[in-house]
Amino acid sequence: MRRRSRSGVMARLPLAVSAALVLVPLVVAVLGPLVPLDSRPGMPYDSQGALGTDGLGRDVLQLLLTGGRTALGMALGAVLIAYLVGGLIGLIAASTRHRWLDEALIRPLDVLLPLPSLLVISVVAVSRQASAVAITLAVAMVNVPTVARLVRAAALDAASGPVVEALRMQRESWFGIHLGYVGRAVLGPVAADIGTRITLAVFLVASVNFLGLGLSPTAPDWAVSVSRNREGLLLQPWAVVAPALMLVSFTLGFNLLADRLVHRSRRLVEATR
Repeated sequence: MRRRSRSGVMARLPLAVSAALVLVPLVVAVLGPLVPLDSRPGMPYDSQGALGTDGLGRDVLQLLLTGGRTALGMALGAVLIAYLVGGLIGLIAASTRHRWLDEALIRPLDVLLPLPSLLVISVVAVSRQASAVAITLAVAMVNVPTVARLVRAAALDAASGPVVEALRMQRESWFGIHLGYVGRAVLGPVAADIGTRITLAVFLVASVNFLGLGLSPTAPDWAVSVSRNREGLLLQPWAVVAPALMLVSFTLGFNLLADRLVHRSRRLVEATR
């Protein structure tokens, strides 16, 4: 009994750790701006306050609480847009009976695949004056081709199967067939891909902001804070370490959750064989 209980605890521990790594920065990003703080500008890289001040004399704790909405919000919004656009394209391409429509939907996306993602996002960010909306749309744009191909590949077997033909004969609507039946067949691969997709989006958004090509250098974004205060790392390490820990925690936690989800999906596939 003791061995079973210990093994059960060890089996639950990775999930609990992964969830905590994701939830802590997510809660900070969502609820942090609502926390009232009476912080006044001080000396640059001073030790006043809980985490000291940054290079502009701003309270690091306040920046930490307010900088997550852009850092995570743009990445999550980009992934949502990529799946709305790319997922719809993939479903239409997989369900169409016309080869020319399949080619017309998928082939233009192949032009974006070889382009360096960071270069495309940087060009868009610079041309649009570092708008948060522009960065979000650019990150979504570079993810649409891979999402569309993933959804198309996952939906092909279900969309061409006898069940879909039977539903068509019963005059079911297109949305009822493909968002209902075919959509369920796509959920497994999509769920496994979301973890790595969100991690990649966070990396791209943070990279653009870190390089100074994204948001304003005075923005409280976590990546901007790391970039702006890295020269004072030895004077005030929390100005760099605190926002960097939030980004690392979120991406690492999502990677662990994605790996766990992939293993579960593989077990389910092997069990059904």
